[in-house]
Amino acid sequence: MFTPRPIAYIRSPYTESSAIPKGLGAQHDAEGVIEFLREYEAGLADIEGFSHLFVLWHFDRVDDFDLTAHPPSDDRPHGVFATRSPRRPNPIGLTVVELRRRDGASLYVRGVDMLDGTPVLDVKPYLSSIPAEKLRRGWIAEAEARKAREQKS
Repeated sequence: MFTPRPIAYIRSPYTESSAIPKGLGAQHDAEGVIEFLREYEAGLADIEGFSHLFVLWHFDRVDDFDLTAHPPSDDRPHGVFATRSPRRPNPIGLTVVELRRRDGASLYVRGVDMLDGTPVLDVKPYLSSIPAEKLRRGWIAEAEARKAREQKS
């Protein structure tokens, strides 16, 4: 087992989780800054060449977990591992952000969906070799189809 420690902190416009867009069609356009601790700045060498990044972060304001989640995008419960619920056994978040620019130990990004001051555990370049037509969206696709049918009715 390891004890994670923050390498950076998020500067975000969100101070309350209720302000973060959630559910079907949620747009994550908010800009923010990933401020790295100075001792990790050298690890940012060459990151500017990537358009998008995976950000692993800690849901540091969650106290407990549930194995069943009730996402805002569906009226049906789902297993927590089939959702993005913060109430997880290991409170780790994963977000893909667009890298706008780097300034020293700060990465300016778009697409933040975490609270201001959230600890960042790791950052990795976004790479995927999976073609879009092979991706499946599980229950989310079903919920979107139900919503579309309801809007036509």
